[in-house]
Amino acid sequence: MHVFGLLGNPVGHSLSPPMHEAAYDELALDARYVTFEPDRDALEAAVDGAHTLGITGLNVTIPFKQDVLACDVVDVDEMATRIGAVNTIDFTGEQVTGHNTDATGALRALRDHDVALEGTRAVVVGAGGAGRAIAFGLADAGATVEIANRTEETAHELAGEVPNATGHGLEGLESLLADADVLVNATSVGMEEDATPVPADALHGDLAVMDAVYRPLETRLLRDANAAGATTVDGAWMLLYQGVEALELWTGESAPVDAMNDALRARLSAESEK
Repeated sequence: MHVFGLLGNPVGHSLSPPMHEAAYDELALDARYVTFEPDRDALEAAVDGAHTLGITGLNVTIPFKQDVLACDVVDVDEMATRIGAVNTIDFTGEQVTGHNTDATGALRALRDHDVALEGTRAVVVGAGGAGRAIAFGLADAGATVEIANRTEETAHELAGEVPNATGHGLEGLESLLADADVLVNATSVGMEEDATPVPADALHGDLAVMDAVYRPLETRLLRDANAAGATTVDGAWMLLYQGVEALELWTGESAPVDAMNDALRARLSAESEK
């Protein structure tokens, strides 16, 4: 039996177990997905122990994504190093390797909705972990990236690392979006309250708008974007595809995207009805 899992603290809220186990059922893979909650100062021991126990792969979430970079037992790849975070550990090779599938997950979510990226102008709101991953991914896909953040200095710092990127404060959003093709909200605004980081009148029908928030699925930003005639991509798509990327890395097989998506959305729907 293969054992995969999630490393974080806390992990009880995670949607990864039903999504991955649906994939195992579809692939007839003898596997289980479990969760681990080590203390923060026990991360390296936890990773080393997982390797010793023969675990095939781990996803990594808060608060360990950055800490994995300092684990001597993990060989971190170039993309994860650039982003500054690891969300997937692979034990299947001779060397334990660390990866970041958030960037490719975001790109696959956009492309799944027929959003072209090469040669486009993309605005990313937020310069935290998700914003970093998405900004690097969009730049690598050939987009010019405008990073807008509440703390403008942080936006400038990130833009200095990302190719073809510039940093801005949030007050510049309306002018940035006037000629933009893609907008991604990479902040948590909209998760805890019916709020949006983007003025509704700045949105237009030529935009593709993705919100990384997936609780709730329909955020105020996405409602405003729909009203403006924009293409919309909810946050569950990015969550789905980062999991798809991890599964394909671990198994070498094409992930059953539909089965994983159905399981993910069924769990989110059940949560919303409580």
